[in-house]
Amino acid sequence: MSELSQDQLWMLQAVAEAGKAIYRTRPNPAVGCVIVRDHVIVGRGATAPVGGSHAEVFALREAGELARGATAYVTLEPCAHYGRTPPCAKALVNAGLAKVVIACSDPNPLVAGKGVQILRDAGIEVLTGVCEEQAAEQNKGFLKAMATGRPYVRLKVASSLDGRTAMASGESKWITGAQARSDVQHWRAISGAVITGIETVLADDCQLNVRALDAVEDISSVVQPVRIVLDRKGRLPFNAKLMEHPETLMVMGPYRQDLADAGVIQLEIQSLESLLSLLVREYQIYDVLVEAGATLSTAFLQQKQVDEMISYVAPTFLGQSARAMFNADFSRMAEQLRFKLVQVTQLGDDVRLKLIPFQESV
Repeated sequence: MSELSQDQLWMLQAVAEAGKAIYRTRPNPAVGCVIVRDHVIVGRGATAPVGGSHAEVFALREAGELARGATAYVTLEPCAHYGRTPPCAKALVNAGLAKVVIACSDPNPLVAGKGVQILRDAGIEVLTGVCEEQAAEQNKGFLKAMATGRPYVRLKVASSLDGRTAMASGESKWITGAQARSDVQHWRAISGAVITGIETVLADDCQLNVRALDAVEDISSVVQPVRIVLDRKGRLPFNAKLMEHPETLMVMGPYRQDLADAGVIQLEIQSLESLLSLLVREYQIYDVLVEAGATLSTAFLQQKQVDEMISYVAPTFLGQSARAMFNADFSRMAEQLRFKLVQVTQLGDDVRLKLIPFQESV
């Protein structure tokens, strides 16, 4: 492995700063910034919750006059437009930076190269693409949504060694151990929405919210995901646990006055593809986690709406009468859905597999 350059080492510090903000900034991306002068970090910053300052502002504030002639390392291209906050690119120019190193370009049409151009027009040296992969990992949903109008979709499943997710009766607590179940909280916390089907709600009376995170003491600082129930026949019980927080609940199904009176957002019945586009366009939901039963999970996969699968596998057998992970009915090998394994993590006695759909070359 080649030795990291100084720019890469400093950028990894900025990536670490961004990591402090990943649970609190939605729908804004989590961005980190460090300002370096004479081989010393003189300013650090990470994106504040919505309405607050961006990472560059915090770093510049801490650096003060030491920012003049220094180098800024930013994980995402500095914004170039007036929104809730002024343009960060202009703030860097006004502070007199000599150089700005950027990990990821911003595909947002309001930025998309304009931030870099502002810096270069001011005579500032700009270097892009440093530690791009590490920085992009923190904002997959934002980057995809800005580029395509579609969210980044993760499908989470938990199964036995023989690919079963519950007993024939529906009993499923618990297949995986405490560490794996705790790990799921992270994926919910980085998601703008958790999607499930009505059958899962009826079987488990689930909450699908974030209740604890190892790295977060104050759970109230975490932006809770919207819970979305696909309920085409209008069977959601009004006393379901999901209804305890109707302000973070969406239901796709026939209109119900009782849900409307409770403040639940009701969505017209539509295709999965249309639903995902709607979430980006109308609700600024860029990361989606699917936690559902075999039918809905299979639908997402067969309709090629999954960007990444998070599969927890427990070292146990549940037997052939237990419920299968998926219910696709294939008759030929050519119909199989193949994945690329990108990460394996042991969590207690369980294993977490991170997979992405295999893309055939054209």
